[in-house]
Amino acid sequence: MTVDLSIPSLLWMYALMLVPLGIFLYLRLGVARALLIGMARMSVQLVLVGLYLKYIFQLNNPAVSLLWVAVMLVVANLAVLSKAGIRRGVFFWRSLAAVAGSTLFVSGWFILVAIRPEPLYDARYMVPIVGMVLGNCLRGNVLSLERFYSGIRQNENEFTTYLMLGATLREAIRPYLRRALKAAVNPSIATMATMGIVSLPGMMTGQILGGALPMEAIKYQISIMICIFTAMVAASLANILLSLPVAFDDHQRLREDIFS
Repeated sequence: MTVDLSIPSLLWMYALMLVPLGIFLYLRLGVARALLIGMARMSVQLVLVGLYLKYIFQLNNPAVSLLWVAVMLVVANLAVLSKAGIRRGVFFWRSLAAVAGSTLFVSGWFILVAIRPEPLYDARYMVPIVGMVLGNCLRGNVLSLERFYSGIRQNENEFTTYLMLGATLREAIRPYLRRALKAAVNPSIATMATMGIVSLPGMMTGQILGGALPMEAIKYQISIMICIFTAMVAASLANILLSLPVAFDDHQRLREDIFS
């Protein structure tokens, strides 16, 4: 059993935010307002989700769980496109297919092949695992899309030269694709390489605080990290490849109207 945080205890945790807030105000970074709004949104959203998840777990209905997963996928996809700086209307369905396909395949493999809960659609496994995989895919997808298209945009002469020398579109984009994927995966590789020594990851820590044995928690953490990394790589690559038909015109020039 975990130690429950009382409301006064939680308020003391909020008081800790005065430290970064004071630094931002002193240095006039201009992000104090964004921090306060972000904190308020996080708090309200998590409270509402906490209340909602309580009923999802009690109902344990596959239709309700899948509906919640669908909402998570759509919101995550919108966030990826917004932060990558490209227009949602152009890429939405292609990006959703990449993110949803990768996330659901990897999460389904973990749940159906490795864990095999009873019942298989148990909401206590389905919703948190999909949420962890999807949430950690966000940064990789944002980085890959942003680096890929900004790289081509900033090196348009180089890209055009590849095409003029006879390269196909797939051949011309390859250097930018490599750089984009490296930018997306490098932080995760560094995290995995130092996990356990430098940091104790969230899933493992949460399970230990919940009363699980350390070795049990470690096995789950290794599994979820493999899922996260696999889904991130697959989604990042699929996102770029699926976006190509709408990102370039008939003359293989990058369309300016794809950027928000």
